[in-house]
Amino acid sequence: MIKSMTGYGKGESIIDGRKYAVEIRSLNHRYLEVVLRLPGSISALETAIKRKVGGCFSRGRIEVSIRLDTADCEAVNKYELNLPLLRNYHELLQQMRQEFGIQEEITLAELTRFKDIFIAAEEEPQLEGIMQNVEVALNEAMALLTEMRQKEGELLLADLEERISNVETLLAAIEKKVPLSVQNSKIRLMERVRELTEGIDIDEIRLNQEIAIMADKSDITEEIVRLTSHLCQFREMFKSEDAIGRKMDFLIQEMNREANTIGSKTGDLDISRNVIEIKSELGKLKEQVQNIE
Repeated sequence: MIKSMTGYGKGESIIDGRKYAVEIRSLNHRYLEVVLRLPGSISALETAIKRKVGGCFSRGRIEVSIRLDTADCEAVNKYELNLPLLRNYHELLQQMRQEFGIQEEITLAELTRFKDIFIAAEEEPQLEGIMQNVEVALNEAMALLTEMRQKEGELLLADLEERISNVETLLAAIEKKVPLSVQNSKIRLMERVRELTEGIDIDEIRLNQEIAIMADKSDITEEIVRLTSHLCQFREMFKSEDAIGRKMDFLIQEMNREANTIGSKTGDLDISRNVIEIKSELGKLKEQVQNIE
């Protein structure tokens, strides 16, 4: 099954008053690259999360953003005193009393006017339980990402099949012209030799042998057979469950090599035109394959 390398997924989970939101974006990349953005409180889980993501994808740049959302959590309703700051404020107020001879005592009401002495209490995270919490949201996000990559892969497959069919049609047209092309090549060689050896006695048998050898060098049957084989291999990859993008890319390079050889060996104008069309289709195939996992 062909999968695209681009997609998006998100998930969330709320366990023990903590809400984790996960977003995943997948982009084209030659290899697998996992990039994480995590809250500092769970940075110790980076390796485990990368291993989890890497086990689900084979290729692409996977950007994972994990956010701890405390807006709806009980933790934000618990506060504690910032005692170092409170002591500092109290000392400053005492200095003011002494400096200006103020007799009034410092009251609790005055101290509580400094709102920043109250800070939200954060419990020390327990990494063992957090990983399970994060995995719930992560699995949901990865499932949605995989689904999107598969849907885009279906669209890519339809385009690949059309391109391959076009190449096969063009190659079949070339194959039909091969016998006549070889014969025309022999005739052209014979006429050229006659022009160059006019008035010179030559061995007709040896001449015919040499012309036959030279004409055979323009025979493109072997290249057609190899290109046909590559096309069949390419189609077989459509059924694979593995990551096949890089294999397809390599095979397209091989198909281009055969097409170039056909173009360089033939002198037939129609065949040359078909080769140009084949190379155009292979170029479009190569572009699409860059999007495949």
